[in-house]
Amino acid sequence: MNTPAELKYTKDHEWIRIEGNIATIGITDFAQGELGDIVYVDVDTVDEDLDGQAVFGSVEAVKTVSDLFLPIAGKVIEFNSELEDQPELLNSDPYGNGWIIKLEIAEGADQSELLTAEEYQAVIG
Repeated sequence: MNTPAELKYTKDHEWIRIEGNIATIGITDFAQGELGDIVYVDVDTVDEDLDGQAVFGSVEAVKTVSDLFLPIAGKVIEFNSELEDQPELLNSDPYGNGWIIKLEIAEGADQSELLTAEEYQAVIG
């Protein structure tokens, strides 16, 4: 199971890369493996300010549909448009070209619930 050490994680299986006040967010390798073949990604929250843990979109796989939860509060500023034609990027490259959104982090956003790679590994066993 691939869990890059430079990223932070949530118990809901999202990863987050924070660079300044911009965060890139996607789903973990574990999550894509559990979902199976991903066929559609729906994000209709671009330009919206959302609280941490708010649903910002969903991922549809052959077997199920799963909500996506925002790791921290902020404004969704970009959706990875490559996922419209290639949702399978979430399966093949979850930490690279399979990123889902970029977020402008809200001032004072609580990051205390974010997990290190080691803590996330403990969650997934």
